[in-house]
Amino acid sequence: MADYSLPQDSYFLGFDSSTQSLKATVLDSNLNIVTSELIQFDTALPHYNTKDGVYRDPSVNGRIVSPTLMWIEALDLVLDRLLKSNLNFGKIAAVSGSGQQHGSVYWKNGSSAILSSLDPKKPLLQQFNDAFSVKESPVWMDSSTTAQCKELENAVGGALELSRLTGSRAYERFTGPQIKKIFETRPEVYNDTERISLVSSFMASLLIGGYACIDETDGAGMNLMDIKKRAWSETVLEATAPGLEEKLGKLAPAHAVAGRISPYFVERFKFNKNCLVIQWSGDNPNSLAGLTLSTPGDLAMSLGTSDTVFGITEDPQPGLEGHVFPNPVDTKGYMVMLCYKNGSLTREDIRNRHARSNWEEFSSNLTHTPAFNDGKMGFYYKEHEILPPLPVGYHWYVLENFTGDTLEGVSVREEQQEFGRMVECRAVIEGQFLSMRGHAERFGMPCPPKRIIATGGGSVNRHILGVAANIFGCEVYTVERPDSASLGAALRAAHGWLCSKKGTFVPFSCVYGDKIQKTSLKCRLAAIPETNLVPKYALMVKKRLEIENLLVQKLGHF
Repeated sequence: MADYSLPQDSYFLGFDSSTQSLKATVLDSNLNIVTSELIQFDTALPHYNTKDGVYRDPSVNGRIVSPTLMWIEALDLVLDRLLKSNLNFGKIAAVSGSGQQHGSVYWKNGSSAILSSLDPKKPLLQQFNDAFSVKESPVWMDSSTTAQCKELENAVGGALELSRLTGSRAYERFTGPQIKKIFETRPEVYNDTERISLVSSFMASLLIGGYACIDETDGAGMNLMDIKKRAWSETVLEATAPGLEEKLGKLAPAHAVAGRISPYFVERFKFNKNCLVIQWSGDNPNSLAGLTLSTPGDLAMSLGTSDTVFGITEDPQPGLEGHVFPNPVDTKGYMVMLCYKNGSLTREDIRNRHARSNWEEFSSNLTHTPAFNDGKMGFYYKEHEILPPLPVGYHWYVLENFTGDTLEGVSVREEQQEFGRMVECRAVIEGQFLSMRGHAERFGMPCPPKRIIATGGGSVNRHILGVAANIFGCEVYTVERPDSASLGAALRAAHGWLCSKKGTFVPFSCVYGDKIQKTSLKCRLAAIPETNLVPKYALMVKKRLEIENLLVQKLGHF
């Protein structure tokens, strides 16, 4: 019988470099959490003057970026805090990480020399001041590349062809259109760039002291990779910018070793010199790993800065909605995903306006309003939305004569002003889940799913999860901790270590086996659907999508 045990008394470190924070989670060899640390960018690093971890450019519509150096300083800070917590870095056998998807970093010509000669007596920040040709990294919230998206789609024969080739139609936040925009508007900057990293491969590069590969899963979020061949698409590269393949470097499987930890970290933090750095990947792929999603009938739902719904399949069917990525923990499978830009920040906006900035009051408003909200339906887009593609704006509609039994005799009336405070709280929650269910069904995801596993900050609110259960018609589970991305990264570090030890890919389940309920990965039941409500919400989903389509025809920005 094969031995898939992890080395006793060893640790596995996982990071999550997200939009608003950098999180570190340490697992022991039994996959229980040893310690964790969190750096909130706005509060811990206030000198960057970010709001929600980003800059919103008032002079360029849709341009949203983050200061690249802030991510470096956050790594300095989180490692210092772990050191002060008396964590024994020498026990860490492997490190991996999660990065917000699509964000990009532009290394200036000559920066590889900086990476390979770091001085352990100095913080990282002091050594990278002149390393980047672009000081402010475009992030996933950016929507300023509509023209470049259309050009890329036209180059391959249309949006559907690009989706079949790369797993997604062109999206403004995707890295390919972002690179194309920089080449077209700032060619001198592009020419002064020797390497382009994703946030994930950028952070891995810091840890190994050299340029890390982009992993195949996160690479699929760029509109540049052939999803079937898991290799760069020459056609799309040529349509994006000249000499791009050399600047991107090679792709690597998510379970591969990026390199050993840099001597800088061995000397400064006392890492073991044999500590492996496993390829970093995107935040949603790492959440998939952290939730140990392995059954095709299950769906995961991440309620964070963005909201996502994702599942797994062996036979993806890319279309004009949603995304297909290689499964980060299965070399033959794929993950399918829907992404909404208006997640927690939009819910917080409604909470602040209608529940005095208090989640308890918000939940009370939610529970004291009836299911279906008397037919009142809200559409809340604090940011340019991805799904459906709509600009900033709030819209209110009433389904008149809606009882939930039939759509016959139901008419739609648009309201010109917001609903009352209690109704608004239910409307922002119901509206998001109605849209999610409608688009998930259209994308070919299982409806109803066998179950939903929820993660992200919103998953701690059982009242919100109760609405999700009623709309999707299934039980909703949560994991022990809502930060599944950093947990997934630590678990992937253990998996990568095991693959390296065996000299070949081993199934992800070999890491946790049958002991999952004894680890920090265990799930618990959080919400059960009220079966009489499920078919009625199904009717409401149809009206939701009809109104979305009307809004797209009237206002759609892409």
